[in-house]
Amino acid sequence: MSFIANTIQEKKCVSCLKTFDCGDTKKKGCWCNDYPAIFSLSENKGCLCPDCLHEATKIKIDEYTLQMQQSKCKNNIAAQLPTQDHLLPEIDYYIDHGLWVFTAWHHLKRGSCCQNGCRHCPYGFKKKKP
Repeated sequence: MSFIANTIQEKKCVSCLKTFDCGDTKKKGCWCNDYPAIFSLSENKGCLCPDCLHEATKIKIDEYTLQMQQSKCKNNIAAQLPTQDHLLPEIDYYIDHGLWVFTAWHHLKRGSCCQNGCRHCPYGFKKKKP
């Protein structure tokens, strides 16, 4: 299928069957480009709507970060992914009592430990208590 630049197509989600807009806009490209490139093209057998892609991304990232934490972050491919322009709620961070808390995924994308004793540090660093 050929793709015409700057066009929006209506598609049907392969998971929930809801219709959604897909495609390039003059502004910055398709909305799904905001998500990390962690799925192979054959994995979902088609496009997912924004809600289903968000949930599928969270699940895949949770599985990946658990694996990385158990292996002490050996062979971390998250740091090698293209950088994104902005942070995604529930994927890169969440808000706890008005404070931003970065997820293990966010730390893995950075590629190294900042040694600040972050709550979800996948590198195993814990601050020493005074």
